[in-house]
Amino acid sequence: MLHINNLIYRIGDRLLFDQATAALPAGHKVGLVGRNGAGKTTLLKLALGELQPENGTITVPSRARIGSVAQEAPGGETSLLDTVLAGDLERARLMDEAESAVDPNRISEIQLRLTDIDAHSAPARAAIILSGLGFSEEQQAGPCSALSGGWRMRVALAAALFAAPDVLLLDEPTNYLDLEGVIWLKSFLRSYRHTIVIISHDRDLLNEAVNTILHLKDGKLNVYQGNYDSFDKQRREQQALQLKLKRKQDDARRHMQDFVDRFRYKASKARQAQSRLKALEKMQPVTGMVEDRVAPFMFPNPKKPLNPPLVRFENAAVGYDGKAVLRDLDLRIDDDDRIALLGSNGNGKSTFAKLLCGKLEPLAGAKRNHKRLEVGYFAQHQLDELKAGLTPYDYFRDLLPDATEAQRRARLGAYGFGAALAGNKVESLSGGEKARLLFALAAFHAPHILVLDEPTNHLDVEAREALVLALNDYEGAVILISHDRHLIEASADRLWLVNHGTVKSYDGDLDSYTDLVLGQSRELRRKARTKAAAKPRPVAPKPQPALGKAKKPLRKKIQETEANIRKLQEKISILDTALADSSIYADEPKKASDFARLRTKLAGQLEAAESEWLMGQETLDQHGV
Repeated sequence: MLHINNLIYRIGDRLLFDQATAALPAGHKVGLVGRNGAGKTTLLKLALGELQPENGTITVPSRARIGSVAQEAPGGETSLLDTVLAGDLERARLMDEAESAVDPNRISEIQLRLTDIDAHSAPARAAIILSGLGFSEEQQAGPCSALSGGWRMRVALAAALFAAPDVLLLDEPTNYLDLEGVIWLKSFLRSYRHTIVIISHDRDLLNEAVNTILHLKDGKLNVYQGNYDSFDKQRREQQALQLKLKRKQDDARRHMQDFVDRFRYKASKARQAQSRLKALEKMQPVTGMVEDRVAPFMFPNPKKPLNPPLVRFENAAVGYDGKAVLRDLDLRIDDDDRIALLGSNGNGKSTFAKLLCGKLEPLAGAKRNHKRLEVGYFAQHQLDELKAGLTPYDYFRDLLPDATEAQRRARLGAYGFGAALAGNKVESLSGGEKARLLFALAAFHAPHILVLDEPTNHLDVEAREALVLALNDYEGAVILISHDRHLIEASADRLWLVNHGTVKSYDGDLDSYTDLVLGQSRELRRKARTKAAAKPRPVAPKPQPALGKAKKPLRKKIQETEANIRKLQEKISILDTALADSSIYADEPKKASDFARLRTKLAGQLEAAESEWLMGQETLDQHGV
């Protein structure tokens, strides 16, 4: 489906792609991974034709549609629903033409094509996608101009998903989503029927939503069958093998060189020495697979531990301009707490974080804490608040006014800012480097509580693992808001749910919360389809028998659908078991590919069967049958 052949591309003197080659079959879900700055986004732009390669090609079949998320967030007074519907260009063109066409033959062609592409169910499908990404029915009917930039990017993502191109290119689609949106997106991508290439540093997404990894390193592309964990295992095995070969060759080279050095000037051994010298010159050295080192994160432990609880809220309320966003807060935070806040964006997670950090005061009730309590706060919006023209060294000079330059640079180095970065102005730093600076500023005074609001958006997989290690070493309390499930599971041991205007402890785990979110998504999908089915279509309906006479065959049809659902679930379970065995990708790659395509097909059939069952059951329920 997508073929990359001998691709060469450079930016200035930097060679990003050096005769890179890869072939991605149709229907594969591909995770494009590599270190920040390796060229992943550039590869997507080359595939879209936004950039032209120096040499080589990226091709798809002639009639295949290739699509991605629009770079500019949609605005204006157009409703969210209409904006997403416009993402399907063919449907939009045919719907416009249908309003003005007068030729009966052309009208017939248009209506037939609209039926073929299921155009009349499009509003329901668009509403389902918008609901999954966190938009209420009221918001869907409202204008894009009423949304903030991050929410507008969600609309752009919804439009790209709705268009359903043959090759869908996604660049960090979870950056503007909350955990609930990521859960829904993973489910959607798993059942997507076409090819996907997705850039992501979300390890959980790369494990659950893709079946192939495309690794970009040193200008080359390598394809690995399986999810991210499988890729990571294969790569480590390759590294171990290559290092073993390198040690073996180094030993052979030393042995040959010793022989040459001892006997090259001895007449009786000169010929053998010369022969070994030539062999030594021809021996191609095996290079060690040395990974780029990721600088560790450092969170200093609190200097003076405080008696628990560190913070207590008693019937507290918090909000803006006198209007409460959260109320009835009866909570406590102790010095060893690791708490992740769950709940959709807009429910008040960031508001609670600001209350905890003292940026907001309670509107009612009480917040009680130690006078010496130190709270470190990290939030993504702070990246835009770093002062242009300043350097990391400037920030540390202000924090350490009495220290020597050597002492300041030593502290900077501990946070990952060596001599090459410490003097760079913040506007020239990458997103990951800016985030690292914010971590250093938040943790500088050895806080008793670290509040991290979406800390991973600009961190690659390796940096996220370094963050997990640092948080596990940190001895203070942690309050975490993140859409990265792997980070939550590795760093938090308690869950609080921010919902319905308050914050409560959540007794389940992330698996049960995922089931809850997907259950809500299925209910929204059922309502959207029921609503769409109630709307008249532009074709004359066939006469239907009275429900009283039809209820027996309808019940029979529902029972048949239930049996079909069970069979499909059993088949998918068998395939999941087979695909979970990493050996199948190495031993039988074609079989693994066939299984993955069959699973995608069965998942689509299962979704259709579930929708059919819901519609039938709804009909019975409405008539009290």
